[in-house]
Amino acid sequence: MSHRVFCIRLKQDLDGLDFAPFPGELGQRLLASVSKQAWSEWLAHQTMLINENRLSPIEPKARAFLRAEMEKYFFGDGVERPAGYTPPA
Repeated sequence: MSHRVFCIRLKQDLDGLDFAPFPGELGQRLLASVSKQAWSEWLAHQTMLINENRLSPIEPKARAFLRAEMEKYFFGDGVERPAGYTPPA
């Protein structure tokens, strides 16, 4: 059963996530304040970061980078696209 949250990213009351996407306190913060729509947008942004920076998600350094970017995306000042990024046509 879905619940409503005031999405910290989109600044609207929207359907919240069905479960915490991370363990621990960060996962609970995401569950309480991120909508499904904002999470979907983050996943697209994360994919772009992985591709543009040629990251391997199995490497601890890449996972730490993605986690830091996710925290900035939702709870910080936002994120920037990688240098030289051109969106697909």
